[in-house]
Amino acid sequence: MNNVEMDTRSVKRRALDEEIAAEPHLPPPELPINTVPIPMEVHLRRAKRQPVAFAGVVENGVVRLLDTNAKLPELSRVIVVAESA
Repeated sequence: MNNVEMDTRSVKRRALDEEIAAEPHLPPPELPINTVPIPMEVHLRRAKRQPVAFAGVVENGVVRLLDTNAKLPELSRVIVVAESA
């Protein structure tokens, strides 16, 4: 696979990429000796999340849910769908 593409990054972006690449790697996590490794699929299956839809309005750039009793867990992922203006 010899796909040679022109580097279109800006000089600033190229310097930032080089700086990030030069940073030292993080050390491996410190785990207890008796820890048994498990496949990533097991971790992914643990959190079975079901999508939930809420109606809301945008006021001054902030989305306000119309259902005042709706509670979202901390660090929830949210997708906002809006009508075109």
